[in-house]
Amino acid sequence: MRKFFKFIGLILLTGFFNSTSFSKENFFNEALKLFKKEKYEDARFLFERNIVFNPKDAKSYLYLAKIYNKEENQRKEEYNLETTLLIEPDNEDALLMLMKIALEKSNYEKVKDLSDKFVKVCKNLCNENKDIQKSLKNIEPENNES
Repeated sequence: MRKFFKFIGLILLTGFFNSTSFSKENFFNEALKLFKKEKYEDARFLFERNIVFNPKDAKSYLYLAKIYNKEENQRKEEYNLETTLLIEPDNEDALLMLMKIALEKSNYEKVKDLSDKFVKVCKNLCNENKDIQKSLKNIEPENNES
């Protein structure tokens, strides 16, 4: 009889863990679908829910940053980008987005630091960094003249 209860308990426990891991993935995938359909408020809710189950999911933080970018909430965008980089320091998208924010804020030193990191991890978005470097070079002489 004891073996029977252990067996039933094991089945229930396995089912619970499988459904929990499925729901985590399901939240992210569903949120991504909503993001692509430009339903940002609903997507944000599901990305945040995914973070509750998986607080180290860099992709969810990155997409939250993208949503806040669309909503023009730079403070929350920057927070989520920095969190993304804490979890995944070589995330090209997050580095690039942070460089653009620093460029907007005229924080050229931060842009240079982020650009140096970006060059080391760059795989897909290398041309974007070149454009930022060109714009930095155009601005720097004006700073030195004053």
